[in-house]
Amino acid sequence: MTAPPPVTDTGTSDDRSGAPASGSGLQAGLKNRHLSMIAIGGVIGAGLFVGSSSGIATAGPGILLSYALVGTLVVLVMRMLGEMSAANPTSGSFSAHADRALGRWAGFSIGWLYWFFWVVVLAVEATAGAAILEGWIPAVPQWAWALLVMVVLTGTNLVSVGSYGEFEFWFAGIKVVAIGAFIVIGGLAVFGVLPGVDSEQAGLANLTEHGGFLPNGPGAILTGVLLVVFSFMGSEIATLAAGESEDPQRAVTKSTNSIIWRIGVFYLGSIFVVVALLPWDSPAIQEDGSYVAALDSLGIAHAGQIMNFIVLTSVLSCLNSGLYTASRMAFSLGQRGDAPGAFARTTARGVPRTAILVSVVFGFVAVFFNYKFPDSVFLFLVNSSGAVALFVWLVICFSQLRMRKIIERESPEKLVVRMWLYPYLTWAAAGLIVFVLGYMLTDTEHDGRTTVLLSLLVAAGVVAVAVGRERVRRRTAAG
Repeated sequence: MTAPPPVTDTGTSDDRSGAPASGSGLQAGLKNRHLSMIAIGGVIGAGLFVGSSSGIATAGPGILLSYALVGTLVVLVMRMLGEMSAANPTSGSFSAHADRALGRWAGFSIGWLYWFFWVVVLAVEATAGAAILEGWIPAVPQWAWALLVMVVLTGTNLVSVGSYGEFEFWFAGIKVVAIGAFIVIGGLAVFGVLPGVDSEQAGLANLTEHGGFLPNGPGAILTGVLLVVFSFMGSEIATLAAGESEDPQRAVTKSTNSIIWRIGVFYLGSIFVVVALLPWDSPAIQEDGSYVAALDSLGIAHAGQIMNFIVLTSVLSCLNSGLYTASRMAFSLGQRGDAPGAFARTTARGVPRTAILVSVVFGFVAVFFNYKFPDSVFLFLVNSSGAVALFVWLVICFSQLRMRKIIERESPEKLVVRMWLYPYLTWAAAGLIVFVLGYMLTDTEHDGRTTVLLSLLVAAGVVAVAVGRERVRRRTAAG
């Protein structure tokens, strides 16, 4: 078997890798089936399974509008990112695009913030997975499960990008099959055509009874947006992974074009089934979780353990992709001279080993903080990274406004994916993101204000470092 060809990864118009060559660079080790499943599974995070119950309790059946609003925003942002990434596929994705469109300070800042977000996510997901595994095998302490999960997935990522893709193919496949089966079985029950299942509560009447479609008023839709927006983070992973596929442009185009049905089916479809199977104010939704309660209402045996298995799979998928994503962003930063040069070095198999190990070390440190200082240090880490998703989307909007003109001027033939109604929808999406951030500042009940303020504080610190570095670089070049 021949080695996969190396990937030419140039995230910017100039070469500032700052690192000696090592290995053969990133390699095209991801197959089409890997990219397809990464794209599909990327929008199904563990947050969908475990976080939807609070959204339903807040907005009632109107949570569907919250998901639709955020889903529309994600579709628009992914269309913008798809336009830029199809024209210039790179492992740095939006960070590399921001670097060229807005300035080096922007690429540096959003790249490091995104890396920070994912290493914190590693700790959150490792702890969540360990809690499930400890429930099954209590003889092994939770910290040991967290350590084991992190070590196994680190080893997987260190072998080759193909091994990451293979693991993610099966993890995402289980999620897709499970949620697809849930929608089909639940949908049949809602319409009363599922034989042999106890579903007396099910029916479309649940959408309008029990206080109406918006039992807590229209304002609850916006509160619901705050609760569900972060469960969509991960949609952009396919554009990073496409840089290590044999046909990056085709992979990005396919992923971008399919985002609408993926969000429509997996998010809106599954949440519709939940709120139609059960009254939104059913105590079981809060006590057991929305999906477990829905399965229980159908009389399906061992619903809780089934859902625990699916959530565990989602957690492992998120961990696997999180480590991959953090390491590739670190690799790209190293390649552009915005991180230590060692980050840009790869093994003979095209694996950025240093970038992976540094990312996982910070993940381990965050796990330690979660067990040792859960209500102080770790809480700060979670809150200070919480709004990064919205920052990333906002940077994508502003980058696309500039990059469209650059691409049209330099290589218009690369505009194989185009943002709809440019620039009006781009500005509308940016305005909506700013509105959501502003609305979060009024939210004290769900820690929205704390999250935005701490995230802005960390972002300001990173931007200050970026601007300072840029000034020093210019003085050095001039002197």
